[in-house]
Amino acid sequence: MPIRLENIGIAVRDLDAAIAFFTDLGLTVLGRDTVSGEWTETAVGLDGNHANIAMLQTPDGTGRLELFEYIHPDAIETAPTLPNEIGMHRVAFSVDDIDAALAVAARHGCHPLRGVATYGDVYKLTYVRGPSGIILMLAQDLTKS
Repeated sequence: MPIRLENIGIAVRDLDAAIAFFTDLGLTVLGRDTVSGEWTETAVGLDGNHANIAMLQTPDGTGRLELFEYIHPDAIETAPTLPNEIGMHRVAFSVDDIDAALAVAARHGCHPLRGVATYGDVYKLTYVRGPSGIILMLAQDLTKS
């Protein structure tokens, strides 16, 4: 059975702020919509599901993020995920220039959890807490430099 990853879905507190962050990093918005009704309740398993959504895509066309901001029921604030917690952990992006990517993140008030590390002579990488507490890994492949 063939299978491929379609997208990663992330609930956000402020859809416009999340879109601004990810588009500044280089993703493009494929579309936006407001969804509700029986089909969303059935698919998501949440009665009264009503959300604003946006689908974003990486420049190479292979990765997609679906961001959604709940209108109903109310979104539930949770403590930001820690790197060692079980469950959905992070979204990772390869970048050509980690310093430039970090400058973009900083303009949105998003900074590395601790700093930038070098993994052997292969990657410079860091974890950044993005909008709505999303953890992103940014990695620059040093073998391509």
